[in-house]
Amino acid sequence: MSWLYALSAIPASWGMAGLFVSAFLSATLLPGNSELALAAWLHLQPSTVWQALLWASLGNTLGGYSTFWLGRRIPRNAGQTPSRALAMVQRWGVAALLLSWLPILGDALCLAAGWLRLPRAAALAAIFCGKALRYGLIALPWLIG
Repeated sequence: MSWLYALSAIPASWGMAGLFVSAFLSATLLPGNSELALAAWLHLQPSTVWQALLWASLGNTLGGYSTFWLGRRIPRNAGQTPSRALAMVQRWGVAALLLSWLPILGDALCLAAGWLRLPRAAALAAIFCGKALRYGLIALPWLIG
């Protein structure tokens, strides 16, 4: 419970920014646990559930999109190595990015989608939908309760 005490000392005005940063970093190749940050925030500030969902979803989406952007920077002639993520994106296209919230595989899906030069707007929308749905499931007890 010491982590809850530490979070309770953070001013509410910093909380959403911290949640955004946590979600952003968790969606990049850096390790993180934004799900825990969201749940802890909602435990302390349950009345902010919709704002928290929005900021966590936006941060995580932009983190995933940054990996997509990096994939677009890899030259197409860099060689194609077989991978599960690349095969999924080649088979399902943008729809594969609905799974971008998955640990490890999600980063690879975003990178593969960028490398394959999938349409930017469609990729951004699919990444957002997948990430927002995952956070929505985490926040479900606060949404219905």
